[in-house]
Amino acid sequence: MPYKGMLKKRVHHKHKIIVIGDLDPKVQMMTMKADSKEENIPEIRVLIYGVGSIGSRIVRLLLKKRGLKIVGAIDASPEKIGKDLGQVVAAERDLGIMISQDSDDLLSDVNANVAIHATSSFLKDVYPQITRLITHGMNVISTCEELSYPHVVDETLASQLDDLARRHGVTVLGTGINPGFLMDTLPIVLSAACQEIRHIRVERVIDASKRRLPFQKKIGVGLPPDEFKDMISKGRITGHVGLKQSIAMIAEALKLDLEGIVEEQVKPIIADRIVESRGVKVNEGRVLGLMQVAHGIVDGENFITLIFKAYVGADEYDSIKVDGVPEINQRISPCIHGDLATAAIIVNSIPKVINAPPGLKTMKDLQLPSAALSDIRSYLNV
Repeated sequence: MPYKGMLKKRVHHKHKIIVIGDLDPKVQMMTMKADSKEENIPEIRVLIYGVGSIGSRIVRLLLKKRGLKIVGAIDASPEKIGKDLGQVVAAERDLGIMISQDSDDLLSDVNANVAIHATSSFLKDVYPQITRLITHGMNVISTCEELSYPHVVDETLASQLDDLARRHGVTVLGTGINPGFLMDTLPIVLSAACQEIRHIRVERVIDASKRRLPFQKKIGVGLPPDEFKDMISKGRITGHVGLKQSIAMIAEALKLDLEGIVEEQVKPIIADRIVESRGVKVNEGRVLGLMQVAHGIVDGENFITLIFKAYVGADEYDSIKVDGVPEINQRISPCIHGDLATAAIIVNSIPKVINAPPGLKTMKDLQLPSAALSDIRSYLNV
């Protein structure tokens, strides 16, 4: 199929003249990169799909980067539609980009190379949004946690996304700080130093008072324990989404014969006294936050254990312990700031996604993750 929405530009490539608009998006970006030493390369055109808290952080970071141009923004909120993107994300200036609702005309007109997608944690919710972006010829980088390794959620939907992306010559990636890096990609990288591995244990501990109010609500801060358990059972409190995806990614990267993934029941962390931290107060007997544990089973034993704790007043850290030869003990204290790091990973992944072969990918499939400190176009492969 022709690549929809791309501007046609005549480029002299060695001894051939190529009409860029006739190429698929991967070849187009690589062809433009090949001429970068002699010609000005067009900026990578970015569409923002979802202008919530994380989407806004991503926009503010994109504005600091060279080689990128935001060309459109979509959000479902009536309060945001029709407003300047700069105002909504609290940028230092108006951007001249009005937030719109999703439409085929807009998706065609923006002529974007990459869509940054930040709307939901769940695959079933984002699937129709992402398929529309794919069919309009855009590479997609999403903050959707379940998309980080969707095969363990719904193999059918994952296969359909992969097939559609391949047919349209684009790449789709779900990523963020967690899942996407701390509890999967980073342990995978550390495992490279081991001759043998017997067990991998990853723990992330977050002080919920430092996080946004929606996050605090997501983990039940301040609730009575009985109400917490009721809301967990009804899915009104989700806690962290992604432990299952992280285990599956590690297991696939190490080619483990994974027999199953066991997720323990979410447990509330109860205040044994009045706890106050950064303006958040939780009375004795109320919920400070939660703990979630999941295991990847190999040969009937826990081979991978992931522990996630988020509660008010926590002593923050990220730790990875590899029981192997040699033994590895890594600790980051305090823990990496989730929102800042998610925005960074999304933006830093743009050239990696453009360089990757078409299809649905995970972080283990891409080039080694790294910061993109120079012009984003300089990281594109020739």
